[in-house]
Amino acid sequence: MTTAKDLFIIAMDPQPDHPVGQGDLSLALAGAELIDLIGAQVVTLDGDSIVPGGPSESDDRLLGEASAALTRQVPYERVEDWLWRRGRDLAAAYQAALEADGELTRGRGGRSFFGAERVELADSPALHQARHRWEADEPVLAALAAVVGVQSGPPEEELDLDDGAVTTVLAIVNDAVMELEAVRQRRSIEKAAFANVWRAP
Repeated sequence: MTTAKDLFIIAMDPQPDHPVGQGDLSLALAGAELIDLIGAQVVTLDGDSIVPGGPSESDDRLLGEASAALTRQVPYERVEDWLWRRGRDLAAAYQAALEADGELTRGRGGRSFFGAERVELADSPALHQARHRWEADEPVLAALAAVVGVQSGPPEEELDLDDGAVTTVLAIVNDAVMELEAVRQRRSIEKAAFANVWRAP
């Protein structure tokens, strides 16, 4: 299992007070993949630029795809640009992958990020591992979950992280999610203003 899959599972676990948006989750999943690639020494950061190293040896298909998608020529891609590029529809890709592995099933009682059809978590080793990591307050998973609103997390300055690169990625994921929310709010205001024009006498 990877941090991204664990994050997806935690976001899918029943959290009725904290619905998770597909776009927010996709950005956070891209950040989680990058953190795992840093941990596997597949990439390093030079400031906020992603410097690729060797290929990923992970047996996880999606993490392998993330490694293959890295920009390997100078100028290297910035973390923010990676999040927006890799994150496009990434939550849907994780849903499909977990369904293919039998870790998500179609059901009436689950949650759905996409459309009306509901999915629910199967009782699987993946679910137990994600919950174990969650209950252990693993700091990276907790920080990513807090960014997408699963629960409130500790302030960034209180995170017990020794890895400066991971801290950089988490901060940029947080900024990207805030930027996405600002775009949503702006579109909502513009839509409301347009509707008011048509309602005006």
